[in-house]
Amino acid sequence: MATSKKVITRDEWEKKLNDVKIRKEDMNKLVMNFLVTEGYVDAAEKFRMESGTEPDIDLATITDRMAVKKAVQSGNVEDAIEKVNDLNPEILDTNPQLFFHLQQQRLIELIRNGKVEEALEFAQEELAPRGEENQSFLEELERTVALLAFEDVKNSPVSDLLDISQRLKTASEVNAAILTSQSHEKNPKLPSLLRMLYGHKISLMKRQLIHELPIFSQPHLKTLLFDLVKHWLTFKFDVLI
Repeated sequence: MATSKKVITRDEWEKKLNDVKIRKEDMNKLVMNFLVTEGYVDAAEKFRMESGTEPDIDLATITDRMAVKKAVQSGNVEDAIEKVNDLNPEILDTNPQLFFHLQQQRLIELIRNGKVEEALEFAQEELAPRGEENQSFLEELERTVALLAFEDVKNSPVSDLLDISQRLKTASEVNAAILTSQSHEKNPKLPSLLRMLYGHKISLMKRQLIHELPIFSQPHLKTLLFDLVKHWLTFKFDVLI
C-alpha cells in the first residue's frame, strides 16, 4: 500500500531551521577548519584571537605549505621539492606517485621553456626508470614527451599538459599530501557541506517534498555556516524520519 508524501511548506521548513540548536563552538571549529585547510593563515590567526578557537595544526606550517603550493603554481618545481623536503622528507619518500608527478611537472616546465635537450635528458635519467617499474607512470611519461612531437602544441592532443590547470592539479596534490602528513583533512569540510546541502535540496525537490529552500540572506561567513548546518541537520534528522 503506497504511503502519501508529506509536503513541507516554506514556513514549516523555516520553523524547523529555527528550532535546530547548533553550538557556537562547533561552528567556530568548522570555520577554522576551512581557513586552515585553504591556507588563509592571517584570517585563521585573527579568527583564533577573536573566537578563542584553536587550530589543530601550527599556523606557521600553513605559510610553509602555501609556499610549496605557490612554487608549483609558478612552475618552480625544483624549489617546491626542496621546500617539501624541508617540511618533511618522508612525504616524497613514501609517496612515489606524488614524486613522479612533481618530476613530470618539472619536465613539462623544461619543455614549456624550450629546453628540448635538457628535457630529453631529464626524462631519460629521472623519469624513464620509474616508468619501467610502473605502467601508469610510463603512459604519463610518453604522453608528456609527446609534447615535443608537435609543432603546434596548442592544437595537439596533449595541449592540456601546458595549461595552467595542470600546474594547479599538481599543486593541489602536493597540498593534500602535506596536510595528510600533518594528520589534517585533505579537503575542508565546508565545500562538502555545500555539496551535501545542494544534493539534499535536489532530492527534496525531485520527491516534491519542498518546492524551494530558503535563500541565504546573510553574507557573514559564520551566519552562512549556521544556516548550512541547520539545513543539513533538519534534513538528516527530521525530514527522513
